Amino acid sequence: MTTLVEGMHPGGFLVWEAFRDYTRETITVAAGELEPGTVLGKITASGKYAAHDPAAVDGTETAVAVLWGKADASGGDAPAVAVVRGPAIVNRHDLVFAGTPSEGEIAAAHTALLAAGILVR
Repeated sequence: MTTLVEGMHPGGFLVWEAFRDYTRETITVAAGELEPGTVLGKITASGKYAAHDPAAVDGTETAVAVLWGKADASGGDAPAVAVVRGPAIVNRHDLVFAGTPSEGEIAAAHTALLAAGILVR
């Protein structure tokens, strides 16, 4: 029998948000193939978004948003939607982090998202 694997759904990480027209924005993703629920950082020089990277020094070291749906920027910049501000609550088990961050780095990202009004539970 064939085993099917279901991937992440757009917005599947979201538990609650106040007003979708307030919490979400259309953004530009600068690089990579990203899944829904990917924690994002904002590149300081360009204002574009990329996967959060705690070791970076370009702005993406600070978690600021969560990607709503899949984004493929492997061939260049791509438009996408992200939850960029709260009030919103997201499921911590449905968030996607690039690489293998430590528990401390994940906790720091959760704290940074809270500063944007996005509560991780």
